[in-house]
Amino acid sequence: MRSLFIIASVLAAASSSAHALDAAAALELAKANGCLSCHASHEKIVGPAYAAVAAKYKDDKDAVASLAQSIQNGSKGKWGRIPMPAHSSMSAADVKTLAQWVMTIQ
Repeated sequence: MRSLFIIASVLAAASSSAHALDAAAALELAKANGCLSCHASHEKIVGPAYAAVAAKYKDDKDAVASLAQSIQNGSKGKWGRIPMPAHSSMSAADVKTLAQWVMTIQ
């Protein structure tokens, strides 16, 4: 019985880590798509700091979807007068990865 519990625990851990966000890959994705030209982790550049975005949306259960839509389609007026350009050439998976990653920044 104990071995069954250990096997189940190992499988559960492997399953959850397989779905874990790869922060290093997300950062590279942000670099490759020019995100860091306007955003930084903890300071405002042109757009808001990622930490400020995560704080603003921390209680929003649809935060990742909302951020993904803003990344994909662009946005204006949420953080001031300067609009964020659309990133329509990015895949939905990459956009979702970036949105999930932004929500991890503290």
